[in-house]
Amino acid sequence: MEYFAGLDVGVKETAICVVNSAGAVVLQASAETAADAIHQALEGYAGRLRCVGHEAGALSPWLHRGLQRLGLDVVLLETRHVHAALKAQRNKTDRNDARGVAQLVRSGWYRDVHVKSDDSYRLRLLLTHRRTLKRKFLDLENEIRHSLKVFGVKLHAAGRGSFDEHVRDAVAGDAFLAAMAEPMLRARAALWAEYTRMHALVVQITVHDAVCKRFMSIPGVGPVTALAFKTAVDAPERFARSRDVGAHFGLTPKREQSGTSIDFDGHISRQGDKEMRTLLYEAASCLLTRSKVWTSLKAWGMKLARHRGHKRAVTAVARKLAVIMHAMWRDGTDFRFAAAPAVQPEAAATALVPA
Repeated sequence: MEYFAGLDVGVKETAICVVNSAGAVVLQASAETAADAIHQALEGYAGRLRCVGHEAGALSPWLHRGLQRLGLDVVLLETRHVHAALKAQRNKTDRNDARGVAQLVRSGWYRDVHVKSDDSYRLRLLLTHRRTLKRKFLDLENEIRHSLKVFGVKLHAAGRGSFDEHVRDAVAGDAFLAAMAEPMLRARAALWAEYTRMHALVVQITVHDAVCKRFMSIPGVGPVTALAFKTAVDAPERFARSRDVGAHFGLTPKREQSGTSIDFDGHISRQGDKEMRTLLYEAASCLLTRSKVWTSLKAWGMKLARHRGHKRAVTAVARKLAVIMHAMWRDGTDFRFAAAPAVQPEAAATALVPA
């Protein structure tokens, strides 16, 4: 008889449930959240354990690789599917969640998640920390701007480079405001220094990466977007068609249908990597509004903007960018600024005549 296991992974302990092919529970236990401990708990079913499933989470990539190294057939389940299935349970406990995951694996009603390579996770960590430093820097700057408005200090004309000087000049006559502003300015300067160091590292990596350099030949696509796309896709061969990448990042319309009375396409699904979707949208907006280079993609987007509006055009161009970048990576080709000219029938017939 075949067996299926489900794991509900926690920081310290992992709930384990094993069911047979008929759906009956044969084991409910818990073990330390470590590959060796979980493998030891499942050792009695070695050779008969068809599949082990666990939900995507922070510890999932590390645990997934560890279980695979120990010879277990492991699948990583999409969080949205697991949440929808387990929501029907009356009581939410770790034991019940593990049992529900085991039944999902047994039934096959799940969508597995691609586990990225270790290099991709390292580069994504770099991008995440860069983004965090930038957001905290902007939070501090906005806090300084807003808090001083109460005292009539207006900093709307202060640029990023002269911000410290403007603030110190504005509060120079008030000892209390000067004492309160100084720690914030020092913290802001420290965050900016670390952010620029992180950003320089991102640029250095993309300049020496052949795939990212091809991506950056597209108008509007910079180092951050190029590196984020490479790490988000990780392996281009996992998409059968390039147009599937747009749906993967939530840039295609979602459809709602019920009988014959309801059938319409709504807004984009907004599923998948939110940060990647934002970067693609920003790149598309830059291509349409700031780039001075003419491309057939920009012409298509501008035409769409006239008929459907700017936001829809930017979203459509963002989806096109995802498709184009995947095709460039898969085929090893460069970005074409214009469509290839069509071959005239006479020229094609002449080319077929042997010399």
